[in-house]
Amino acid sequence: MSNDNSSARNRSALFATIVIPITFVVALLIYHFVLGSPSNFQGGDVHNAPMPGNYLGIIYSGGPIVPILMTIDLLVVVFSIERFLTISKSRGVNRLEPFVRKVKELLSAGEIDSAISECDTQKGSVANIIRSGLQKYKQVENEQGMEKEGKLAAIQKELEEATSLELPMLSKNLVIISTCASIATLVGLIGTVIGMIKAFAALAQAGAPDAVALASGISEALINTALGIIGSAIAIVMYNFFTTKIDTLTYGIDEAGFSIVQTFSATHKNHAVK
Repeated sequence: MSNDNSSARNRSALFATIVIPITFVVALLIYHFVLGSPSNFQGGDVHNAPMPGNYLGIIYSGGPIVPILMTIDLLVVVFSIERFLTISKSRGVNRLEPFVRKVKELLSAGEIDSAISECDTQKGSVANIIRSGLQKYKQVENEQGMEKEGKLAAIQKELEEATSLELPMLSKNLVIISTCASIATLVGLIGTVIGMIKAFAALAQAGAPDAVALASGISEALINTALGIIGSAIAIVMYNFFTTKIDTLTYGIDEAGFSIVQTFSATHKNHAVK
């Protein structure tokens, strides 16, 4: 299992390394060839004002910060999809709550092999952790010359080691989403400041109020602000969504692990009384 986890970590790191520059290139292409299409502007010239009601041209007028903000937004979308698929796979083929309940019922009935088979059917990270604990349960159950406390400690250690191998894969790349949530608004504010500087510089150089230049600069500022807020809001929502999912999986692992230890303790005690 450790080799599988190491391979999965390498794939995840490679995925992040490849996706970041690709999303930037895609954002640049969209900015120049879709948003910056001459058909979006009056007279077919990108230096003119956007066509009335043409939002593609309006977004293009946000300036060079726009492709950076688009990159951040695309990263949030891509890594949200990647995390959703990974966490869904880690949960297993069936819903987590019925699976944990079934394992607890089989443990209570003393059907360890059936519980292991249930884990093989379920698959996923949660099932792998529980399966490791059940296998250790079987291994130490009939082991001679080992005290009850030592057997319980061995089972708990096996569960902890399996958990420490599986759980990091669930939270990996979430740091990218949380980083996007933090920097999207800041990058949008940078675009806002640049737009306001241009607006007031144009106003100062004109010698008289230039409504067109002033409106253009303020529009650039507001577009960057909007894109930054949208990206940050989506990233925050997705980060909280995935952390809640991971907490649910962790709770299921803890619940099943506690049942394994308690069942072993009760069974061992009953054997001792007999």
